[in-house]
Amino acid sequence: MLRITTPFHGAVLNRRHGEPSESALQIEVKGEADLADRVTVNGVEAERTGRSFRAVLDLAQAETDIAAVAEGPAGRSEHAVRVVWDKNSHPRYRFSIDDNSFFLRDVASRRYDSLFDCFYLAGLRNLNREYGAKFVLNCYYTTGDDFSLPDFPDRYKGEWRDNAHWLKLSFHAWADTPARPYQYASGEKLASDFDKVAGEIARFAGEETWSPPTVIHWGMVQPEAFPVLVERGVKVLSGFFSKRAGHYDVNYWLDEERSAYLDGHDALKDFESGIVFSKVDIVCNNAAVDQIVPTLKPLTRDPARAEIMDLFTHEQYFWDFYSHYRPDHFDRLNAAIRFCAERGYDPVFFHEGLLGAPPNTPPPSS
Repeated sequence: MLRITTPFHGAVLNRRHGEPSESALQIEVKGEADLADRVTVNGVEAERTGRSFRAVLDLAQAETDIAAVAEGPAGRSEHAVRVVWDKNSHPRYRFSIDDNSFFLRDVASRRYDSLFDCFYLAGLRNLNREYGAKFVLNCYYTTGDDFSLPDFPDRYKGEWRDNAHWLKLSFHAWADTPARPYQYASGEKLASDFDKVAGEIARFAGEETWSPPTVIHWGMVQPEAFPVLVERGVKVLSGFFSKRAGHYDVNYWLDEERSAYLDGHDALKDFESGIVFSKVDIVCNNAAVDQIVPTLKPLTRDPARAEIMDLFTHEQYFWDFYSHYRPDHFDRLNAAIRFCAERGYDPVFFHEGLLGAPPNTPPPSS
């Protein structure tokens, strides 16, 4: 019955999960074993209390294998997990916006003098100017018969480049419909759509504006297609990892055990693919302004959820012709971003370093 219960296999551990220093993160390893067994963890003898065991271990590498060995009357058994040390972790938030196509159609059709003559981009720029917020806009190839990315001109390339330090474009899907387009799709289909969107973004906005995606439409991709994403620079995928109608959904087909873990934690690494999965903390188009702080505040008191805020919304709710238009949508974004900014969370892009913590970022002292 030997089993390490804490930490979880694939856990991304930061200063909130132990005692940090410049050279290591000291953590507790806990688990269960038969009463008569002697247990060691990475060669260190564990303390026993009934069936429980406990050992203190220093993580000094980016990734560490933790092996518990039990020896007793029934023989020898072993259970191992691997964990990630987020050495340079600091409080941070990222903002991702899905389903982008309407603003691109608007700019292309109206031929504005500036990108920011479009109210949507102007609103995002206002949030950047006030809080330093950064955004990744996940884009469709087409809105349907009336617009596709090849219709977007390259005359704004310089303006995209000038704002690429806070505003990125990325792949989301070929189109809004059908729903769940990659839930059962082949890697070849995903690669084809991805490359066409990425190619158009490079053409009209430049390589500086491109960001690897962190959200694929509907958060469902065949695990066999993960290598397609990794080959194209994807490091992180965000989802809900929550139960709906008795099963976990918007979880990239992760198994129930890992989905359940992510439902209560910031992040988890899948070592087979190399992708880190992140738990979305709020969907602003679904949360009224007066619900933003009550949704986020409890997370700041939970060590498993407090370090990284994964903020999220959808573009279509900004537009008054959309059936579920939210007139206060920018107010919702402002409330979420202000909450993070006032509590010392830095704006980041997830593709830079580990979940937005670049390797050269000095670790916080506490």
